[in-house]
Amino acid sequence: MNILFVASECSPFVKTGGLADVIGSVPKALEKLGHTIKVLLPAYPQLQKWLKHGDPLLELEDLFGGPARVFSVRAKGLNLLLLEAPHLFDREGTIYLDEEGLDWEDNPIRFGALSLIGAKISLDGIGGWKPDLVHAHDWQAGLVPVYLRQSGRQAPPSIITIHNVAFQGLFDGAIVSTLGLSPDLFNPDGFEYWGHAGYLKGGLAFADKITTVSPTYAIELLTPDFGMGLEGLLQSRKNDLVGILNGIDMAEWDPETDPVLEKNYNTKSLKRKVANREWLEARFGLEANPDAPLFCVISRLTTQKGLDLLLEVIPTIVERGGRLAVLGTGDKRLEAAFVNAAGNMPGKVGVEIGYSEDLSHKMQGGADVVLVPSRFEPCGLTQLYGLRYGTIPVVCRTGGLADTIIDANAASLTMKCATGIQFSPATVEALDQAIHRTCDLFQQPQQWKTMMRRAMTQEIGWDHSAELYADLYRSLIDS
Repeated sequence: MNILFVASECSPFVKTGGLADVIGSVPKALEKLGHTIKVLLPAYPQLQKWLKHGDPLLELEDLFGGPARVFSVRAKGLNLLLLEAPHLFDREGTIYLDEEGLDWEDNPIRFGALSLIGAKISLDGIGGWKPDLVHAHDWQAGLVPVYLRQSGRQAPPSIITIHNVAFQGLFDGAIVSTLGLSPDLFNPDGFEYWGHAGYLKGGLAFADKITTVSPTYAIELLTPDFGMGLEGLLQSRKNDLVGILNGIDMAEWDPETDPVLEKNYNTKSLKRKVANREWLEARFGLEANPDAPLFCVISRLTTQKGLDLLLEVIPTIVERGGRLAVLGTGDKRLEAAFVNAAGNMPGKVGVEIGYSEDLSHKMQGGADVVLVPSRFEPCGLTQLYGLRYGTIPVVCRTGGLADTIIDANAASLTMKCATGIQFSPATVEALDQAIHRTCDLFQQPQQWKTMMRRAMTQEIGWDHSAELYADLYRSLIDS
């Protein structure tokens, strides 16, 4: 099968979150099954060096205000189609935000253009290659199915994946005419949302199938608590909604071969993990205490991630002898609160505002516990990295966190199948209790090591999920 992915980011080229990791991994897993995947991405500054290695297969004199070309490039094991449109994508700042941290004012045009080109390639092909199916990801590619619908042509089937329904791409309705979108589709049954153009809503309304990144999140999306205003539309399409669990790149995330770790280790050499712990303690200025767990957080600092709850239970972590290392950026108030906690509890709490891929690997390799107290979590990758590195996840029982972590209750501990600690609901009290449970378990070294080994042997790669995607693609193409 020939499959076109349309997305706004892709690891290792450009990344702001888990979406990039998925787009960088799934095509490789599908190629192992014999399929051809091409990923359409904007040619941001980070990607422009690759243009000289490719050929321009599509040229447009005007794409919403300037010329554009699409280059075909093979890079880092991926087949990329890079949309070069300097007036839209060649700029300082991040891919979504300007240098002041505000959304680019022309984001609706930028990602409308990405969707338009995705639809054009879906319909006409490029360089002699034509997709059998197009797979759009999140709101940035949400208009692909809309453009396909309004074309009136025989189009390949389309799928849209919801990576996080909280980000919907809602813009002023005036953008409809700017993007050449049909006003006939701008209605409550289409991509109109309370007078706004809803990019994600358009994809959900017109794609042939909808997927999301875990089975539990697929169920949660049908409820007002999690659907973020789109639960009615999703209810109407629940027979077309499929939850396929995310995985991780098992080669990139492997404690036995990870080049950034101080010492590599596996299930038979867990003692070597201590060297990574000692490095992490020194890096964050934390006191050594082998008798209590070293907790870590690697996250966007937002209330969605439950990090306001964590602030309230830091005293419990410290009282139990634990230490906390935090890496992340996000809400300025939360950033300030964590920095303040580190200042008030030196040696107990260490904080770095920002993000570093290497440091995230080192933290997974050195910490004993990774905290993911999210109020909602479509899938989550941080807890999967924790499993892979034997860094026990403590998670709220929601979305993909519920699907990937086996709680260390009495039955699972007896059966030696526990892989972490779950808590519910998302409250300070429940998280506080989970911290106590974690510290109690850490005091039982044999049981803790058994849990580490079980976590490290979980099947959390992409092989199974890639087969599920391939089956879904095939069912749509055959029909």
